[in-house]
Amino acid sequence: MQQLKEFQGKKFKNITKEGLETATTEEEKKKAEESKAANENLCKFIKDTLGEAVEKVVTSQRIVNSPCCIVTGEYGWTAYMERIMKAQALRNNSMGSFMVSKKTLELNPDHPIIGALRTKVDKDSNDKTAKDLVWLLFETSMLTSGFILDEPTSFASRIHRMIKLGLSLTDDGSNETLEDADMPELEDDVLDGGDMEKVD
Repeated sequence: MQQLKEFQGKKFKNITKEGLETATTEEEKKKAEESKAANENLCKFIKDTLGEAVEKVVTSQRIVNSPCCIVTGEYGWTAYMERIMKAQALRNNSMGSFMVSKKTLELNPDHPIIGALRTKVDKDSNDKTAKDLVWLLFETSMLTSGFILDEPTSFASRIHRMIKLGLSLTDDGSNETLEDADMPELEDDVLDGGDMEKVD
């Protein structure tokens, strides 16, 4: 496919790389610009959270079902090529670090997860939960896009925290539910059994 550039006047485009334009009508282009402006703050928050893990964060019209996806630079390695190069015993690490770093996180502005995350970030840009969710979305997108995680244990820890949240467990792993943990402490006189003696 790298040699076959076009067929019957149709140019081939690698959809796993950035720069894929799907908007054709003026209305679609206008909607894309509005989505870009509405999610500018969220994109900046995600970029600041992920740091050098991604080159940039943008909104995209290519995604339908997923909240986000990872694409590579136009001249960088694809996910498949990156796996091949990492498996080489005598690879050039300097070239690898240059090629691997060109990752772009594309957001689906119409997905409910992105919408809820945008609302959460607009309310509090220092929300630790939002930052944790950003990393979880990024690492999940890495896996679904065919990349290998550099720190799978960190990804597993975030998944475990989400499972605890789903099971309403406390952070220390006890059998207490979050509802029980949020209950106020008993008053001192009740703990001392003052009122219970009157009942006897």
